[in-house]
Amino acid sequence: MTAAVERGESVSRRGVLAGAGALATAACVPRSGGRGLRFWAMSYEGDYAPLLMTAFTRATGLDVDVQSVPWTAAHEKLLTAQAGGSLPDVFMLPAGWIGEFAMIGAIAPVPAPALVADLVPGVLAPARVGARTYAVPWSVAPQVQFYRRDLLAEVGYDAPPQDWAGWRRMGHALKRRRPDEFVFLMLLNWPGALLGMLFQSGARLLRDHDTRGNFRTPEARAAFAFYLSLYAEGLAPVALSTEVQDPLAAFGQGRYAIWPSGPTTLLDLSRRQAEIPPDRWGTAQLAGPRGPGPVPAINACLCVSAATAHPAAAWALVRHLTSAANELRFQRMIGTLPARASAWHVPRLAGPVIAPFAAQMLSVAPVPMVVEWERIQIEVQLVAERIVRGLTTIDQGLAAIDARVDAILAKRRALVEAGAIT
Repeated sequence: MTAAVERGESVSRRGVLAGAGALATAACVPRSGGRGLRFWAMSYEGDYAPLLMTAFTRATGLDVDVQSVPWTAAHEKLLTAQAGGSLPDVFMLPAGWIGEFAMIGAIAPVPAPALVADLVPGVLAPARVGARTYAVPWSVAPQVQFYRRDLLAEVGYDAPPQDWAGWRRMGHALKRRRPDEFVFLMLLNWPGALLGMLFQSGARLLRDHDTRGNFRTPEARAAFAFYLSLYAEGLAPVALSTEVQDPLAAFGQGRYAIWPSGPTTLLDLSRRQAEIPPDRWGTAQLAGPRGPGPVPAINACLCVSAATAHPAAAWALVRHLTSAANELRFQRMIGTLPARASAWHVPRLAGPVIAPFAAQMLSVAPVPMVVEWERIQIEVQLVAERIVRGLTTIDQGLAAIDARVDAILAKRRALVEAGAIT
C-alpha cells in the first residue's frame, strides 16, 4: 500500500475507467453536459459521499448528484423509487437487503470479477444471490465492546472478560462499587447485542430451508436467558434509545462501563476527547458463551440500478468509490472499516484500538439470506423487549417469535414447497 493510496491520491480518468471490458471505455461515459449520475446513500456515507465525488468528476467530466437518505426512510424510499421507475443510477444497500432488491429486478449483477476482487474474507457472501453477485462491498461495521479502562481498573480488570460468565462477574463487581450506575449500555430497541448473542451461542435461527422460525432451541434460549439476566440483575437499563439522548456523553460520564458498538463510534470518541480522553477507553471483541465468536456485521454495499441509462458510467462510479484509497478516506472521515483487503496494510489500521475490529471481521456470522430478514429482526427485538419488561416469559416469547417468523415466511415457504426457489 503506497502513501498515495493511503491519502486517497492518484485518481485519474484512466484509473477510474480502467478494468474489465464490462466497464466499457471512456467514450461510453456521458460528459457533464448530459444528465449526469444520481447516487443515494444512508447515514454518514450519504453525508460524506460528496467529498469523494470531486476527483471522479475531475477525471471523467461527469457530475454526480448525491442524496443522503435517512435510515428510517431508506427501505420504503428505495422500493417506492423502484415501483415508480425512478431509482438512482447507483445506491447503497445494507447487505441484508440485497436479496430482496435482486429478487424484484431492481439491481444489475456485477459485470466484472475485478470489481469484487481483493476483499476481506467473508464480506462478499451476502452480496451474492444464487450464482450471481449483485453488489460491491463498500465498508464493514462489526460490533465490538468499547470499555472504560479507568472504571474496570477500579475493580481489578485490565480489559473485559471474553466469556459470558466472566462478563457478568465483572458487571457485578462494577455494580457493587457504583450501585447507582449501570454497567452495560444495551438499549431495548438496539438489536445488535441480542443478535450477536444468538449467533455466538450457535443458534440457527431459521429451519426447513429458511422457511420457518427456529428460536425454540437450547442455543437460542441460552442467549435470551443471558440477555435477560443483564437487565434483571440491574446491569443494563430497561430503556429505549429515546430515553438516553446522548449515549456517548453517558459513556464519558461513567454512567456505563461497557458499550457494544460499531467502528463509527471511534470517530465520535475522537471528536469528543474533551469529554473522554483516549487513555480512558479501549476496545475488545464481544464476549461469547465460551469466548469471542461470530457476530453479524453491518456491511454497506454499492449497487447499480438495473434500469440505469448509463451502466458503464454507473459501474465506473462504483469502482471509484470502492477503491482502497477511497475506502481509507472514508475510514478517516466516518470511521467505517474498508472492505478491500489491501486497504488494511496501512499503519493506522494496525493499532490496538482497531485490532478487535480486524479480528471480528474474520469471524462474521452469516445471517439468513432471505429477503424477510429485516422484518424478522424487528420482530425478535419487539418480543425481546416484552420479555425484559416482564410481560411474557422466555419460553412464551420464543414460541411467539417462531409464530411471527412463520407468518412472515409464509410466501417463501409456499415458493419453496412449489419448487419455485431453493
